[in-house]
Amino acid sequence: MKHVILSVMLLGGMLAACTTKDNNSSNDLDSMKTTLNLTQEWDKTFPKSDKVEHKKVTFHNRYGIELAADMYTPKNTKGKLAAIAVSGPFGAVKEQSSGLYAQHMAERGFLTIAFDPSFTGESGGEPRRMASPDINTEDFLAAVDFLSTQDNVDAERIGIIGICGFGGMAVNAAAIDPRIKATVASTMYDMSKVNVEGYFKSEDTPAQRMEKRKAMAAQRTEDYKNGTYKRAGGVIDPLPEDAPWFVKDYHAYYKTKRGYHERSGNSNDGWNVIGCQSFMNQPLLAWAQEIENPVLLIHGEKAHSRYFSEYAFEKMTGKHVEGKSAVEGNKELLIIPGASHVDLYDDEAGVIPYDKMEAFFKENLR
Repeated sequence: MKHVILSVMLLGGMLAACTTKDNNSSNDLDSMKTTLNLTQEWDKTFPKSDKVEHKKVTFHNRYGIELAADMYTPKNTKGKLAAIAVSGPFGAVKEQSSGLYAQHMAERGFLTIAFDPSFTGESGGEPRRMASPDINTEDFLAAVDFLSTQDNVDAERIGIIGICGFGGMAVNAAAIDPRIKATVASTMYDMSKVNVEGYFKSEDTPAQRMEKRKAMAAQRTEDYKNGTYKRAGGVIDPLPEDAPWFVKDYHAYYKTKRGYHERSGNSNDGWNVIGCQSFMNQPLLAWAQEIENPVLLIHGEKAHSRYFSEYAFEKMTGKHVEGKSAVEGNKELLIIPGASHVDLYDDEAGVIPYDKMEAFFKENLR
């Protein structure tokens, strides 16, 4: 009984700390707004559709970071629409894959936004090119905040799409926010898992993790001393002949006319070296098994990253599968035959299952 009382007292104290107003600062949401420099011309890596209306919008997350987004609205629609927020890949910008997905889904009747995560692209946040499992998950929740208050959106019919590393963030967002009625993670990375274990568990010993911690710590000291953050570099260029095939795939997208964008970290000098440090001890999928709403995981059969979606499916359902599609309750793993990781970035291979996503969202955003 004493332990229960102590726990209640401690929790009460923590809640008070979270809810007590700081009289020296403003809680006015309008005070969070900052002015972003948004490009108005069409500068996407994909052609503009004549079936949708497009405009730039901004919204802020609960940390006061202003986010930039492209809104796509199907033409000739009336009333309140189901809406979808899209982001990713990790290190990309909304002018790349997320905008493509958003435009396609708008053509199919949804109001959509593709947003740049905090610290990247046209969005706010300093210093630039930092990543955070907390803040980047929050970016999705902030997108839901924004969509929920639009006059032409039905707040009870909002879904999200996360691509690559933002697939993991999308699953994490679905675990914490039941307003998200349906979630798609396409060609997902679990950024916590890959930072902790390396690819294919190639760095999965305590000694190897400690070496990474030491390297990050040393880089932090060096950055602070220099007064600037060292960049890790984007996709390697020129491409070595012995580069892994999936790196060649990344190069074929990010470093060529197909997918290059001047604001994309992957296309240029990448994240800060210490930018992903937090993923080392903040597991993204810790509560995935408690997601009650539907989740669709889409991955290419030949993708080097396929095991991330299989791991997420197992976390949510307890069912282990490898290399094949599976359904368990309202959770689905869809494997695209013959597809690689980057095949799900754009329409070059013609394998992104837009029809499946349309059916999934129409079924679950009713």
